Amino acid sequence: MGSWPGATSDSALIRQVKDELKEWTLGRVVWVADRGFTSAANRRYLQRAGGHYILGEKLRTESPEVKAALGRQGRYKTLSDNMRIKEVKVADTDDRFVICHNPDQAKRDTATREQLIAQLADTIEGSDKLSGTKRAELRGRLSTKPGLNRYLRVTPGGLLRIDKAAVKAEEGLDGKYLLRSSDPKLSAEDIALGYKQLLEVERGWRDMKSIIDLRPVYHRLEDRIRAHVLLCWLALLLIRIIETTCNDTWSNLRLQLERLHVGTFTGPAGTFRQCTEITKPQQTILTAIGVSPPPRILEAAPPA
Repeated sequence: MGSWPGATSDSALIRQVKDELKEWTLGRVVWVADRGFTSAANRRYLQRAGGHYILGEKLRTESPEVKAALGRQGRYKTLSDNMRIKEVKVADTDDRFVICHNPDQAKRDTATREQLIAQLADTIEGSDKLSGTKRAELRGRLSTKPGLNRYLRVTPGGLLRIDKAAVKAEEGLDGKYLLRSSDPKLSAEDIALGYKQLLEVERGWRDMKSIIDLRPVYHRLEDRIRAHVLLCWLALLLIRIIETTCNDTWSNLRLQLERLHVGTFTGPAGTFRQCTEITKPQQTILTAIGVSPPPRILEAAPPA
């Protein structure tokens, strides 16, 4: 599958990728792209470029197809603890729509919305007593904050209120994202997992930039720059292997492993270097990745 991390809706990028694929001997291509490629023109071009597509769709949109897909009833199929899917039919289109639901993300979305609503309520409290001009100014400030403005309603009389209809609509989107695919052969599971590959690619780029510090590059010679990028890529590969093996995130694993220290102690009897005692979580990680724990005493030397 082909995918673009952080891609935009610029169709020139599609043409560029198509030109670069001319020398490839691919029997079948499925393009995986984010919400920036969902326009009808881009979808047509992706199919002309060969193969089919899996695209993320914007949930908050006036698109009749998206509204129809989200309004369809159906039973979810569980793929994993954090992934449930259901395929829905939408009239007047050959595209397939798959709704994905992450229960853990739904809880986070709910908590975030509750915080925003509480903040909005505090902001507009007492605004009925303000003059029309002051209320308009407050309304203008809130309009620059999308998270708060989403739940704000202005009455015909100009009063500021919590938009309960908007809150209810958002509740129906908690933990969900919508996928569109033109491929008639892929299963709904493959569509969901195929799009998840794009999310992993994007996470890889974020990790390369933040955790591994791919940039800035202080080298000038091309071979040194290539070596720098290759080492960063190998580091990312090791991180992914450890995450997959331990079934946990690197941030959690690193938090445990970085507590492992070596202390150097010097006194009249000499010098010795000792490792901190291995904790149970550290032992579990080391066992999973096949690394022997370091010995407790690393060095013991008499005084010089």
